[in-house]
Amino acid sequence: MKQILDKIGRFKFPLLILLLGILMMLIPSGAKKTGAESCCELGDALSLTEGVGEACVLISENGVVVVCDGARDAKVRMEITEAVKAYTGFGADKITILKRDGTK
Repeated sequence: MKQILDKIGRFKFPLLILLLGILMMLIPSGAKKTGAESCCELGDALSLTEGVGEACVLISENGVVVVCDGARDAKVRMEITEAVKAYTGFGADKITILKRDGTK
């Protein structure tokens, strides 16, 4: 037992730092957002953006679909794509912008 403690004694500071790091990773860092909350926040933010109009956003593991009034305008579609890329980290190939049917 004494031999083991002697060997550990040499590495007590690195082991202490490692254990503290593991402990910090296990501590929750606040309230986590559900996918629905994220979608609502993103949809609300897009709806407030000039030219977008009313926006509905769906986020899945594979990509993002945005349905909005402003999708008819290429500049607005590009701005939406850039905003969604920044918010979600998805590439442009995983983002679809669809025109909203104005009858509802």
